[in-house]
This record gives sequence, structure tokens and C-alpha cells, in this order.
Amino acid sequence: MKRITILIADDDAEIADLVGLHLEKEGYHPVKVTDGKAAVQAVQSQHIDLAVLDIMMPGLDGHEVTRQIREQHRLPIIFLSAKTSDLDKITGLVIGADDYMTKPFNPMELVARVNAQLRRSMQLNQPQAEQKSVLEAGGLMIDPDRRTVIVFGNNVELTPKEFDILYLLASYPKKVFSAEQLFQQVWGEAYYESGNTVMVHIRTLRKKLGEEQNKNKWIKTIWGVGYTFNG
Repeated sequence: MKRITILIADDDAEIADLVGLHLEKEGYHPVKVTDGKAAVQAVQSQHIDLAVLDIMMPGLDGHEVTRQIREQHRLPIIFLSAKTSDLDKITGLVIGADDYMTKPFNPMELVARVNAQLRRSMQLNQPQAEQKSVLEAGGLMIDPDRRTVIVFGNNVELTPKEFDILYLLASYPKKVFSAEQLFQQVWGEAYYESGNTVMVHIRTLRKKLGEEQNKNKWIKTIWGVGYTFNG
């Protein structure tokens, strides 16, 4: 059976060892590095299934590591950081992280989040019995097999979660999804007051689609209810 490899990038050796210990107990194979450059090299030189990244690391910080990883890889990324402000969390999610935990942290909660992200990733990578349809609406084209989005002929780079939200909404035009339904469908987890996470992804998704400049408003907010695709 193929072992699952988890990258742990943190310049605090005690934290890296603690995370590694709990992941080993869960049956995972941890790979520990102490700086951003080594984290990028690890992803490029071997198969990594998921990365747990600190933000404040020597050399390349966690944000830059995430940017470089996202250029070629779609593996789940969890930030584990001492930065606790809402802005820090939003920045991490916008850059491309799939989850964000703050220090100090509960190791068992981190393991639970690792498990959830891996389940989600494996579901997305399973071969589908039927090919999903390309969706088009008013200058917007969404290709689920290539996971590409084109707006008026221009390719738009989305994070995996942003793409999943857009494709889900576009698959059911005019249907209203609550923040809870979107979170459960896209993240594959119980909701637990995660409305702000959904709101942040919707906001950045709209910006990337150029809704601020274009008259086309594909994602419509139904105040007090949720979101719908106005295709």
C-alpha cells in the first residue's frame, strides 16, 4: 500500500517534531524541513501528498513557498502559523492555502484537518465514470477536466477551492446555496461557523473574474440566504 507523505516546514524543531510524531501515529510518513527553500525542493524532488507550512521561515516565507508550489502542484496546503489576525488568515487562503491553523494548536485537531484535506484531495483525483460538461455563460467558460477558467478569452488562475465553488454554483444556475452548503460541498467537512471562509473565497473569486470591471455579475449574493450563479 502506498504510504502518504506529509511535508512539515517549520524552523521551530520542537513544533516540527511534535507534528511529525502525531502524523506518524496516524500512519503517515512525515518529511521535515526547516526553511522555505528546502520546502520547495522537497516538493520538486519527491512525491508529497500534503504540506503543513509555517509562514515565518528563513529564506522563503510560507507565502512565497505556496506561490511556487501552486505553479505546478495541486497538493493540499495547511498553514500552521503564529500569525493570528483575520487579515493573515485571509491572505493565506487567497494565496492558495486550503486551511489555516494558528499557534498554539491542538495536535489532534491538526491531524483531523490533515485527514479531511486528504479525503477531499483523493475524491477530486478519482477517475470519473462520466466526463463532466464544460460550462459557458456570457463570456465565461469553465472546463472541469482541465480545471481551467476563461473570461472573455483570458485564462484566469484560481485556487482549487475557488474553482470548486465556481463550478458548483455554475452547475446549478439560479439555485441558491447557503454558506453552510457551499462549505460542506467544497470542503467536505462539517460547517462549524465557517461562513467567513466561504465569504473570503467568494470575494477573491469575484475579483479574479473581473466582476468589479465588467457589467457581468456571475455570482450573485442573496442577502441573508447565500449565493447563486447568475448565468
